[in-house]
Amino acid sequence: MGIVDGKRVLVTGVITDASIAFQAAKVAQEEGADVLLTGFGRMSLVERIAKRLPKPASVIELDVTNQEHLDSLAERVAEHYGDDSGIDGLVHSIAFGPQGAFNFLEGTWEDVQTAVHVSAYSLKSVTTALLPLLGKRGGSVVGLTFDASIAWPKYDWMGVAKAALESTNRYLARDLGARGIRCNLISAGPIKSMAAKSIPGFDELADVWNHRAPIGWDLADAEPAGRGIVGLLSDFFPKTTGEIVHVDGGVHMMGA
Repeated sequence: MGIVDGKRVLVTGVITDASIAFQAAKVAQEEGADVLLTGFGRMSLVERIAKRLPKPASVIELDVTNQEHLDSLAERVAEHYGDDSGIDGLVHSIAFGPQGAFNFLEGTWEDVQTAVHVSAYSLKSVTTALLPLLGKRGGSVVGLTFDASIAWPKYDWMGVAKAALESTNRYLARDLGARGIRCNLISAGPIKSMAAKSIPGFDELADVWNHRAPIGWDLADAEPAGRGIVGLLSDFFPKTTGEIVHVDGGVHMMGA
């Protein structure tokens, strides 16, 4: 019996099998969960990747900037499971910033609002869209952040968006606690994924981990972060909410 045995978990943000979201889905299945994925844009790609999981998972379309998609999300998830008895977990692994968001001084408001909408506000919009299902069983919402307590080289307005995400998580935890819903984040180290390719100067940013992770960090291994997510989805943290758990090899606590 796994630590999420019998739980229903919706995982967003799977694009390739190198992503943290994919590893979270994989570990969740290995630990007994019934996993449903969402995809956006390249649905056929996500559906192919879903077949690489231990158990092939179904995929439903979700554009977090499309209100119609959000309004119908709970109904579509319930249709997949064949009932409306609820789900137990949501993994939010969605972030995007236009190229202008990676230049702090020159980034426009249009760049910034897109980054904040997709990367931060969507944690609230997807979670509240699923409240008809999450509210029935309680459960756990787990998002992914990149330590927003400091200013990273090259990350710029995406760092600001992650700060907004971390604050959004705290307010969700405050407002949803009475419904038995825990809201937490995993602050993961950098992973060489498709999303990383869109970050100018990613290699320079990631090189920090080659020198400052006291227990080491593998840029090609997303499983540690995936395991952290599944840990928070489980019942092993029944009174933990509004928290940020670092899975970054220890870089976050290193001084000069």
